Formats: sequence, structure tokens, C-alpha cells
Amino acid sequence: MALVIIAHVFANDGHESFVKAEMEKLIPITLGEEGCLSYELHTDNSDANHFVFVESWTSRELWQKHMGAPHLANYLAVTEGKIADFKLYELTKLAA
Repeated sequence: MALVIIAHVFANDGHESFVKAEMEKLIPITLGEEGCLSYELHTDNSDANHFVFVESWTSRELWQKHMGAPHLANYLAVTEGKIADFKLYELTKLAA
């Protein structure tokens, strides 16, 4: 079964464009990573500061490898102080 990750990112007021641009940089790199089945970025239609990543991975181990990747570490460094809140959910896909 695929591992599905839902990550809610809430940018601080005035930083939403910067945070969005930095998250968009992650997409092509992450899609090329071993085990990544999908990696989609969404925005909340009623809150411009709220972004949602919906990810699908072949295994938790490969997702954990992604979490330690240099491009993700760089994203965390450059967005430090610009993120108000972050919530992560690990799900197991049961049915299509």
C-alpha cells in the first residue's frame, strides 16, 4: 500500500509568495526521487497563507529519505521564520 502524506503549511502574513515560490522549487526535484509517486502543491481558496502538499510514496523508508534530502533542508533553512504553522499527516491508502 502506498504511503500518502498530507502536509499543511501556513505562511506568515506577507511571506506567502516567498514560501509558495520555495515550495514550487521542491516539486521537480522531489518527483525525481526514488519512491515518489506524486507530489502536488495546492492552495486554500479562502486563505492565501495556507498551502497543502499531497504526496504519495511507495514506502515510508523512501519518504523518510526524502525528508533528509539536501533540497528539503535548504527549503527549511530559507523559510525559517516565514512559516506560522506546519501540520503533517501520514496516511495509508486503503482504496481508490
